[in-house]
Amino acid sequence: MAQAAETAGAKRRPRAAKEAPMTREQLQQAYRDMLLIRRFEEKAGQLYGMGLIGGFCHLYIGQEAVVVGMQMCLEPGDQVITSYRDHGHMLATGMEARGVMAELTGRIGGYSKGKGGSMHMFSREKGFFGGHGIVGAQVSLGTGLAFSNWYRENRNVCLTYFGEGASNQGQVYESFNLAALMKLPCIYIIENNKYGMGTSVERASASRDLSKNGSPWGIPGEQVNGMDVMAVKEAGERATAHCREGKGPYLLEMKTYRYRGHSMSDPAKYRTREEVQKMREQSDPIETARKLLLEQGASEAELKKIDDEVKAIVQDSADFAQESPEPPESELWTDVLIEEAR
Repeated sequence: MAQAAETAGAKRRPRAAKEAPMTREQLQQAYRDMLLIRRFEEKAGQLYGMGLIGGFCHLYIGQEAVVVGMQMCLEPGDQVITSYRDHGHMLATGMEARGVMAELTGRIGGYSKGKGGSMHMFSREKGFFGGHGIVGAQVSLGTGLAFSNWYRENRNVCLTYFGEGASNQGQVYESFNLAALMKLPCIYIIENNKYGMGTSVERASASRDLSKNGSPWGIPGEQVNGMDVMAVKEAGERATAHCREGKGPYLLEMKTYRYRGHSMSDPAKYRTREEVQKMREQSDPIETARKLLLEQGASEAELKKIDDEVKAIVQDSADFAQESPEPPESELWTDVLIEEAR
C-alpha cells in the first residue's frame, strides 16, 4: 500500500492571513468558485450512480485550488486546455453549470449538444479549448494555441494542463522543445495528484521533481502547493508575467490530490482510507480558505449563504439537464466534415 501522501500541502501549514496574496474579496470569490466545483462534482457523481451520466466520468474533487488559483491570473483572450478531468476547468473559466451538466448527461442543452459527454466539450467564448480523452494529446494542442498568440504578437498566454501520468509522454517533450525554441507563451501545468489510473507516481516516473522536466530545454519550473489557492495564484502570476514578457514557456508542478478514484469505475484500492482522510483533514483547499476567511472577519452566516447559493446553482443545473431533451438524430450530421463528391 502507498504510504501517506507527501504533497506540499501535507508538509506546510497555511500561511498567516497577513501574508496572503489575496484581498478578502478575492479569497471569498476563490472560496465560492472552489465550492461550486466541489458541489457540482458531488452532484455529477450522484447522477452517474443513477445512470443519468454514461461513459467515463473523472471527478475533480480535491484539486479545486489549482484551476481556481490559476484562473485568477488570466486576462481576456487567454486560453485554457486540459485533459479528461475537466469539469472544474470549465466552471472556473465561467462556463455555465447548466450547460456543463447537460453535456454530461448527453442532452441537447449541453455545450457540445450532448455529443461530447464528460471528456469533450468546448467554449471558444470562454477561451476553453476542451477536455481531451487521449492522454497527453492536449499538450501539443496547447502549444499550438500558444503559437497562435506568438504569431499574432499579442499578450495572451495558454494554460496547458496535464497530469503526472501524462508527463512522460513523447508529445509532451516535443512540445517543450518547440515552445522553448520559439519562446511560446505557454504555461505547462502538471496536476500531480500522486496517482495515474491506479499507479503511484513513484512507481511510474524516474523523475522525483516533475517541475524540472523542462530543464533540458531551459524551461523554468517550480513545485507549488496545489492544495493552497493563494500559493497557486502567486505561482501563476510569476508564470504569466514570464510569458507575457516574451521569455518563453513556464512549467508548474501542482502538488495536489484527488479524493475519489481515477474515474467513477475505480474503487481506488491502491491507497488506504487513512491516506485520503489525512489529506481531507490536513490539506483540504476549501476548508483552508474557509478558516482564513473566518480569521479575516467573515461570519458563519456569510459562508452559509455562499454554500446555499452554490447548492441552488448545482441543483438547477441537474434539473435543467434532466429536463433538456436528448439530441435529435439530425445532430449526427452536424459539426462534422463532409466532403461532397465531385
